[in-house]
Amino acid sequence: MNIQAMMKQAQQMQKKMQTAQAEFETQEIEGGSGNGAVKVVMSGKRQLTKLTIDGNVIDPSDKEMLEDLVLTAVNDALSKTETAFNQAMSGVMPAGMKLPF
Repeated sequence: MNIQAMMKQAQQMQKKMQTAQAEFETQEIEGGSGNGAVKVVMSGKRQLTKLTIDGNVIDPSDKEMLEDLVLTAVNDALSKTETAFNQAMSGVMPAGMKLPF
């Protein structure tokens, strides 16, 4: 394979990656905890865009439980976002190659 063909292939892969990443950034991923009592929505840019808390879990005497539910929901959304990102990029990247999340 000559160098020009390699460069062309690399440029094509870069364009595919940019397209895939731009499409991924428009996705919304939901995480939750407490059987749906706390839900968060995270964009593909890993920014929280929505937080929903069921009023039944708001207990002023148990603030720590609500904090734990929110943290768990956020971490769930982050984990799902990372998985979705890896899946989106798997079609673009050569086998065995990973991008940092």
